[in-house]
Amino acid sequence: MRIVIVAVSSTTHLSGVTRHAANLVRCLLSRSEVSAIHLLVAPWQQVSLREAVARSDRRFHLHAVPINSGTMARNWWYYADLPSIAAQLQADIVHLAYPAPLNRRAFRCPTVVTLHDLYPYDVPTNFGFPKVLFHRLVMWQCLRAADAIACVSDSTRHRLASLAPQSITEKATRIYNCVEPVPSASSRSPMPNWNGEPYLLCVAQHRRNKNIALTIDVFRRLLRQREIDSSMRLVIVGVRGPETPRIHRLLQTESLNERVVLLNGIIDAEMQWLYEHCEMLLALSTVEGFGLPVAEGRMAGCRIVCSDIPTFRELGDYANCHYVSLGEGMEERSARAILAMRDQPRGKPAGLSQLSAPVIAGEYIRLYQRLMPASAESSSAGLHQPVAGRG
Repeated sequence: MRIVIVAVSSTTHLSGVTRHAANLVRCLLSRSEVSAIHLLVAPWQQVSLREAVARSDRRFHLHAVPINSGTMARNWWYYADLPSIAAQLQADIVHLAYPAPLNRRAFRCPTVVTLHDLYPYDVPTNFGFPKVLFHRLVMWQCLRAADAIACVSDSTRHRLASLAPQSITEKATRIYNCVEPVPSASSRSPMPNWNGEPYLLCVAQHRRNKNIALTIDVFRRLLRQREIDSSMRLVIVGVRGPETPRIHRLLQTESLNERVVLLNGIIDAEMQWLYEHCEMLLALSTVEGFGLPVAEGRMAGCRIVCSDIPTFRELGDYANCHYVSLGEGMEERSARAILAMRDQPRGKPAGLSQLSAPVIAGEYIRLYQRLMPASAESSSAGLHQPVAGRG
């Protein structure tokens, strides 16, 4: 089985989507049915994705495709160029890591798309107007064209069902993101000028639904009321986004620039160090498609304070987790939850077998095999040629 995974996007640092692509590659390489995996990325993603996959396997090929960084150029590449590249690589399956324009008639093999969330409807401010309309259009075009839709959680699948016609929802299945413990943490802190100060950890892109401004307000409240250690820091790990200017203004206004650390572009071993040494993980999102930091925090044994949303509940019971309801008074409830969890001992790393590589790889292989028979002959008829820009 020859699989082409497509993760071409605008981000230079690892995001939820690109981490999903890297984790998918790693788990699929554990299966003997896979004869080749071709991961297609933009040139500016090549280094970070190679490090994220971190596998030396003759079946794995990373391709940096020649493409401009503009939105229109990237979307046109998906629609016009990707089908011919898939044919060159003799793809049996083409798997898009997120919804992008899909010219279904031009493919000789089945196509799958991972659906992480319905943010164009649930959090339109993440995109702004009129960009959100374009994102909605692209999402629906892709979901209609794809042969199968892999939703990363039951929450995402149920939300899709509330918006989409039956012709789309009947193609959707739930396959969780693959999440496994990092073998070893970094030997030192990724925080600059860290001298052993305690810290609260928040792992979130700078987007409205992540509630980073509320998280900062909670931290400020606890500091001013002297209810936490005076040397406590708040570490926020995530790529820049629409909320970045607001975050910087808030830190400036509240004189918190020295107390709040903003990080991005760190490797898995450094992220694991942060999980293992934090006082607590905070995840106060209003809506999520999956909730990767909560899963990773549980695997590291973190104390966790998170919002009470279906996605986080879907991961199951966890003794070291305090759920906070959304709505008016959430800042106060979050502060109380942090104080309540503060004196709890760190837990043992939780085993989330439903997110393990063997389970997720098996579910994807079964999905791919269901799709392949109708086009297996035509997909093997293409010429096997290298992709321009192969890394």
